[in-house]
Amino acid sequence: MLPKNQTHTPHASLTGQQRTTAILVTGAGGELGHGLLCALNGAREQSGKDSRVAIIAVDIRALSPEIRQHCDDAYVGDICDHALLERLLAMYEITEMYHLAALLSTRSEFAPETAHQVNVGGTLNLLHLAAEQARSHGRTVRFFFPSSIAVYGVPDLATKRKAGAVTEGQFCEPHTMYGCNKLTGEHLGRYYDHHYRKLAKDRFEHPVDFRSIRFPGIISAETMPSGGTSDYGPEMIHAAAAGRAYRCFVRPDSRIPFMTMPEAIDATVRLMRAPKSALTRSVYNTASFSPSAEDFATLVRQAFPKADISFEPDLGRQSIIDSWPQECDDSAARADWSWTATYTLERAFSEYLLPRIASRYANSATV
Repeated sequence: MLPKNQTHTPHASLTGQQRTTAILVTGAGGELGHGLLCALNGAREQSGKDSRVAIIAVDIRALSPEIRQHCDDAYVGDICDHALLERLLAMYEITEMYHLAALLSTRSEFAPETAHQVNVGGTLNLLHLAAEQARSHGRTVRFFFPSSIAVYGVPDLATKRKAGAVTEGQFCEPHTMYGCNKLTGEHLGRYYDHHYRKLAKDRFEHPVDFRSIRFPGIISAETMPSGGTSDYGPEMIHAAAAGRAYRCFVRPDSRIPFMTMPEAIDATVRLMRAPKSALTRSVYNTASFSPSAEDFATLVRQAFPKADISFEPDLGRQSIIDSWPQECDDSAARADWSWTATYTLERAFSEYLLPRIASRYANSATV
């Protein structure tokens, strides 16, 4: 189904000709989806040989014109809708998938069963679609899955502080439904990559080239915070720039890893372009800086001397933050596909966050 303001030209497959080669992005209307579509379209325009590959977007809501301009076709639909996925299978020869659609952490705790249906059921649907595409055109489909530090479940604060930088294999006992869903998605991806239909006589080996990043808290200057568990940092800046008081829902000493949205996009593109032979694992940690909530508040107060920031921890959300590591060991990503952080906290604040967010509120606050 397409929204009224989005047109669709029938592709070759519907006129009896060869299917269109395509890259599929689900959850394209979200923060990560917007930046990724820009990057994919920019890379395609820069490389003449890729100009023939269509970029196809799927989201539960119609894309804004700003996002829609970066893709060739856009569909409004649910990743749990098998009819939609069958239509995509018939119309396109999909060579890459970026499965970004998900019910996020805070909302998942209010509706855990629905979160499981969307986050696990939807991921299974997309992995199956990728495997069917591979069987159809005889080539492995590269599949990106954004995981999260929510997969971790550090048992207590003392352990968290003692553990230091946590590797991909430590403390994988999540405290939230979102974390459980993401960890399940990682396991499903490995299965489809290495073991799918293990006993079938007509088995197609490695139908899916599954790649995943366990993102830390992602800070974006382009979009408004949406109430996520790690959104307290950007929420402070938006509130101060708008002249509003802010009551932070975690303790001042709360510490988890973060990165900026441009770094998250760069990491995704780097991982997906890396040769398979260079990768030693399917799932990688990445992170840039690990500030405390008080570190955020200090920088905001320096930039906005009149900022009214106080701390009123919410016990539920605080317990989630406390279960996530204060640092992540991203040495595997650095070694295998040259991941490197662009920003420190101070640089991210002064060069990326502050100028863009402050400009939104130029009439109500000055830096």
